[in-house]
Amino acid sequence: MGEKNKKKEGFFFYFKKNKLAMLALILLTIEVITVLLLPRIMNLDPYTSDMKAFNRAPSAEHLLGTDDIGRDCLARLLYGGRVSLMVGVCSLMISLAIGIPLGLIAGYYRGWAETIIMRLADIFMSFPSMVLILVLVAVFGASINTVIGVIGVLGWTGIAKLIYGNVLSCRSKEYIEAAKTIGMSNKAIILKHILPNCITPVWVAMPFMISSAIVTEAALSFLGMGVQSPQASWGNIINAAQKYVVLTSRPWIWIPAGIVLIITVIIINLIGEGIRDAFDPKMNR
Repeated sequence: MGEKNKKKEGFFFYFKKNKLAMLALILLTIEVITVLLLPRIMNLDPYTSDMKAFNRAPSAEHLLGTDDIGRDCLARLLYGGRVSLMVGVCSLMISLAIGIPLGLIAGYYRGWAETIIMRLADIFMSFPSMVLILVLVAVFGASINTVIGVIGVLGWTGIAKLIYGNVLSCRSKEYIEAAKTIGMSNKAIILKHILPNCITPVWVAMPFMISSAIVTEAALSFLGMGVQSPQASWGNIINAAQKYVVLTSRPWIWIPAGIVLIITVIIINLIGEGIRDAFDPKMNR
């Protein structure tokens, strides 16, 4: 018990020492609070058009201007942030729900389970991911639920491989053999001994998977295969820049979403690097 507490204290101690990661965590917290609460506070509506303000530049009435049908760009930016962040988190949850159990089964039981699961993972990883995602979205229809499901299902392979590799190194340890000797069930061994000792690489990978999912959703929405209008996401807001007149003369419509998307991906990756360095302080130079 003391060793576990020491480990936890060590993680938070080293994470707090990483100033960039702490700054990124603070910025991400502010961003999440902003996209959740500011629309309510300012009574912003991303769907209603202002008939008197089509393609209006930023003003006191519309702080980030309006789009080509009079919708408030600030409202759409904030609601789009909700959608983009939700895609990142929800798709990660799906990947974890599939990848962790399959990785544990393949690594612990070996045999036919290992062969089927790992070869299936290799098959998934052999396809160009964006091409496969585009095909699946085209088959099942472009929507936020489809995007989340497809990104989540295709993301399980990395998680499964991480867990699988660590289970292989854990299953032959003395404490596992001791647990088997005293008659502990395989399920109990996996949940109480194997999983806690194999989960660390997954914690490190999670932020990078969230940022990758956000970028993938933005790319799909930019191509018109992701979140569909009138629902907003950063990707389909940037989609407006495909029109030459918007790209050149109405920068307020697409630049804020592009900037926020880039900043969000950077700060999530910085958090991931902070988590990695905190779990292995020797890597922190």
